[in-house]
Amino acid sequence: MKYTALCSAAILLAFSHFADAEAWQQSGEIQVQQRIFVHSVDPGNDAPEHWQGSAMIEPHWQQVNDTSLTSVKLFARIDSHDKERTHWDIRELSYLTYWDDYELKFGIDKVFWGVTESQHLVDVINQTDSVEGFDGEDKLGQPMAQFKAVKDIGTFDLWLLPYFRERTLPSREGRLALPAPLLDAKYESSSEQRTLDFAIRYSHTLEDWDIGLSYFDGTNRDPYLQYTSEGITPFYAQMWQLGTDIQGVFGDWLVKLEAIHRDSLESHFAMTTGFEYTQVGIFDTVMDLGWIAEYSFDERNNATNQNDLFIGWRLALNDMDGYEVLFGVNQDLDSHHVFSAKLEASGRLNDSWKWQLDAWTFTSDQPSDPIYILKDEDFIEVSLTYFF
Repeated sequence: MKYTALCSAAILLAFSHFADAEAWQQSGEIQVQQRIFVHSVDPGNDAPEHWQGSAMIEPHWQQVNDTSLTSVKLFARIDSHDKERTHWDIRELSYLTYWDDYELKFGIDKVFWGVTESQHLVDVINQTDSVEGFDGEDKLGQPMAQFKAVKDIGTFDLWLLPYFRERTLPSREGRLALPAPLLDAKYESSSEQRTLDFAIRYSHTLEDWDIGLSYFDGTNRDPYLQYTSEGITPFYAQMWQLGTDIQGVFGDWLVKLEAIHRDSLESHFAMTTGFEYTQVGIFDTVMDLGWIAEYSFDERNNATNQNDLFIGWRLALNDMDGYEVLFGVNQDLDSHHVFSAKLEASGRLNDSWKWQLDAWTFTSDQPSDPIYILKDEDFIEVSLTYFF
């Protein structure tokens, strides 16, 4: 409640400066979305049998001048069944000022770290908005103060993160939900959500290599799910994490690595490494075809990508409508009966409209495997988005 009140006050303060409308650039998107699930739910389950629709709006305002940038991006979705997926968020509400080689930002923002396709191990600043997407790409806005110094020897970033956001999780009224009711979250820190986390990152380009080194200390964004007879309690432990992300560019080849050492309730090492090769102008056309291969390792035996191989293909038609298709399979190398596959396709209808089709399938015969609870949740997601 306190976070909601503070956000509401911040929005009112930001909009109080909108009097000079010509100084603000406005854009945004409105979307209708339909999820179609292949399998029916178990008898007595409150979730929809096959259809789950929703609508989303995300307006964005920016004001840019010689020494500063102010950005406001709001988000809201209404879901036909899942009350937890009906939610709103402030994705951005930030003021950035810059001088010489330095930048200073205050407010709410999103920060992305990472280079690999199948997962982003090093990306720990923002909390995952998992009711938005299964793949972890969607993030909640994070309150922060950020200082950046851009020097010849590299770029240095420092973040202070004064408030923790709990992960959004689907309810039993929707699909892709956990197998038991969700209970109130618990924390290792007595400060609970009112913690002060911090992170630092160094990044630099050395000839063909982009290198990033990062350190994070604070509340673990990934909750430990504790099962009881009453339901599931998300438990947020403290952690520190040392990470690196490296990408090399050699002609049509990209070589990638993300690796972390994380110390939380358990200490572990994890990495994802691989390559992407792009065939330019296949079949004597303007189309490009990318071949992706990545291997993921995690010391924890119960991790999602504990010993997995991802193989994918990315087709870009390079046409006026921006048609793109990505297909990938993530195979557990310990069991050929455990794998997932995804298809992503999108294109523009005109300057204002875009369509997108996503499809996921999950296979597992191992009850101890993390994707076992999704084995009956294969789905297709169709979206139509209007940009303004």
